[in-house]
Amino acid sequence: MFSPSQEERCAPAKEPVKYGELVVLGYNGSLPNGDRGRRKSRFALYRRAKANGVKPSTVHILNSPQASKAVNCRGQHSISYTLSRNQTVVVEYCHDKDTDMFQIGRSTESPIDFVVTDTVSGGQVGEETPITQSTISRFACRVVCERNPPYTARIYAAGFDSSKNIFLGEKAAKWKNPDGHMDGLTTNGVLVMHPRGGFTEESKPGVWREISVCGDVYTLRETRSAQTRGKLVESESNVLQDGSLVDLCGATLLWRTADGLFHTPTQKHLEALRQEINAARPQCPVGLNTLAFPSMQRSRAPAPLEDKQPWVYLACGHVHGYHDWGHRSEQEPNAQRECPMCRAVGPYVPLWLGCEPAFYVDTGAPTHAFVPCGHVCSEKSAKYWAEIPLPHGTHAFHAACPFCAAPLSLTQGCAKLIFQGPID
Repeated sequence: MFSPSQEERCAPAKEPVKYGELVVLGYNGSLPNGDRGRRKSRFALYRRAKANGVKPSTVHILNSPQASKAVNCRGQHSISYTLSRNQTVVVEYCHDKDTDMFQIGRSTESPIDFVVTDTVSGGQVGEETPITQSTISRFACRVVCERNPPYTARIYAAGFDSSKNIFLGEKAAKWKNPDGHMDGLTTNGVLVMHPRGGFTEESKPGVWREISVCGDVYTLRETRSAQTRGKLVESESNVLQDGSLVDLCGATLLWRTADGLFHTPTQKHLEALRQEINAARPQCPVGLNTLAFPSMQRSRAPAPLEDKQPWVYLACGHVHGYHDWGHRSEQEPNAQRECPMCRAVGPYVPLWLGCEPAFYVDTGAPTHAFVPCGHVCSEKSAKYWAEIPLPHGTHAFHAACPFCAAPLSLTQGCAKLIFQGPID
């Protein structure tokens, strides 16, 4: 019989396998009021100590609500498809020792691993700005990861509730596939977009698709909650890739693989870039005062502006300190300002560094600002996000700043910053 050696008994425990991270777009490194428990701006998925995945097993066709209830109360995971008042198909799920399951949704009940709430444009959601009517499902979706290499992660619409059930009522879009298995869509749907070429500086936007409860891929419905499903896209799968976007109708998540995260800039790297810019002592070309980007901590939840805060004329990119002249409108003093350097007229906004490393496609210097919010990141990262159409509302799409979710200008998604060095 095998007996562990002294060395093996004393060996440090291995780091758990990391499958990847889900990061909510619209937050600059943390939620405005801070990350708390399962409610946070990013969620790391690690291999569990014990597998908790499930897979389809027995199918029951039931002709009374009582029979359906009896099956759902057996303690097994199950998905119920209500076809009519008198007929329900219940698919039972059994334990799968080879997968781990992680659930995402608005509910704070225990089956949800990652609690996600609606993202407000500008990143100012919090206890002070409650969402009156959320469009995110309480049990929105589930990610299933294979416990063995290559640790493939797959996404499915809907999550199991506290009774281990998923219910698709009479009004939900559902159908029987040619091979006989049932499938369906959630009310507002789970949309996924895989970038072409991975998540790199050369990547291009992919096509938005909808994922079904069983993980099949469909073209989008006419509107977000339409009763009729799109067309099956057999050539595509629900496997998440580095840079895949998952939209829950109210919040959009970015999936980063463990390998992808290994190649992103670290917080330490971003801080070094900030210090490098500040060490160059950029100056306001008019006031000649030295400018400095606020600390990463201050940049995460933009608070009161600092005296040395850099400001930019977005129409031209000239960086200044704050000054109170050049207005073109008394009602919105910073919406139309004339740059004293080149006379270009446009928004005049403070600059904040992008602090969430997962949103960067490279490790380049922060040289570009998103228009009109003023978040700063590398050129390739800014241009990448300026091309990504993100779902907005029930059937609109527009590019947005990943750090605060502000919609980007249709004519100019980002601007190159022009700093003036010290004169001495």
